[in-house]
Amino acid sequence: MKVVLLAGGFGTRISEESQFKPKPMIEIGGMPILWHIMKEYSYYGFNEFIICAGYKQHFIKEWFSDYFLHTSDVTFDFTRGKNDMIIHDMHAEPWKVTVVDTGLNTMTGGRIKRIQQYVGDETFMLTYGDGVCDVNIAELVKFHKSHGKIATLTAVMLEQQKGILDIGGDNAVHSFREKNLADSAPINAGYMVLSPKVFDYIEGDETVFERKPLEKLASENELMSFMHRGFWQCMDTKREMDMVEKLYSEGIAPWKKW
Repeated sequence: MKVVLLAGGFGTRISEESQFKPKPMIEIGGMPILWHIMKEYSYYGFNEFIICAGYKQHFIKEWFSDYFLHTSDVTFDFTRGKNDMIIHDMHAEPWKVTVVDTGLNTMTGGRIKRIQQYVGDETFMLTYGDGVCDVNIAELVKFHKSHGKIATLTAVMLEQQKGILDIGGDNAVHSFREKNLADSAPINAGYMVLSPKVFDYIEGDETVFERKPLEKLASENELMSFMHRGFWQCMDTKREMDMVEKLYSEGIAPWKKW
């Protein structure tokens, strides 16, 4: 089963880093967040990836072009007047990676539509290239196969960030309390499993996948949620990036199962 990764956005909310590279290529522990996500899938035996690139897409292509070289021990021998390269030890992953330029301003649905030819007529997985999670992907796929619907998304509980106010009609604050788990709301965390029928719900480049396609699937009872109560974290801001980096550097990154 192929894994499609959305990696074409501008990353404007983390512009301190994304002005130089696509957000999925921002490094955590010396490796792009995209690499971390791919390692998650690879842990469960999914090693074929299609990357929906856009903004600074050449950066992603060049990184993978050099990946084998950068992760292997190499001797460059110039003694015979030419560049002989000897590979001593290979550390590259068992991955097949297709990087597709899906356009600079294409919306998420449009990016998915553009890679249809690479997916073919088979069920595939899809997630965002800027969030890590410790969801059990094998169980996610098993759940998707069990219900027979077109789409499954992974849902996580997003906790409220502020204190809770009870405000009366006179604008007076009648009570105040700190947030708790009961105030959480489920959100789409990505890590989806999709039937190829999903392409029929996408019109073109202007389609935002999270709007009309998912809304229509939900209205037709073709969208299921796989509830995940473990770790999930997107990387929209510098603060979130620093938090993810801290978890990894301290050796307590929940998503690192490999």
